[in-house]
Amino acid sequence: MGSIFKPKTPPLPPVQPLPEAPPAVPEEISEEKKEEIKKEQDAIERRRKGRKSTILTGPLGLQKTEEDKLKTLLGE
Repeated sequence: MGSIFKPKTPPLPPVQPLPEAPPAVPEEISEEKKEEIKKEQDAIERRRKGRKSTILTGPLGLQKTEEDKLKTLLGE
């Protein structure tokens, strides 16, 4: 019943083909740029290691070392 009062929608326009991508030109990277990239990657790796060291659980639960299992003076 609702189709009686609704106007017909116009057909969709045809899809335009994508333009061709420009050919990839290998770009020479200067030594300074290589050093900068290396420093950035090292900083990212340091941050990743820092966050990982705060996680004390793994897929099998708590990960305690033998040192943690030894009796202490207060907690015997």
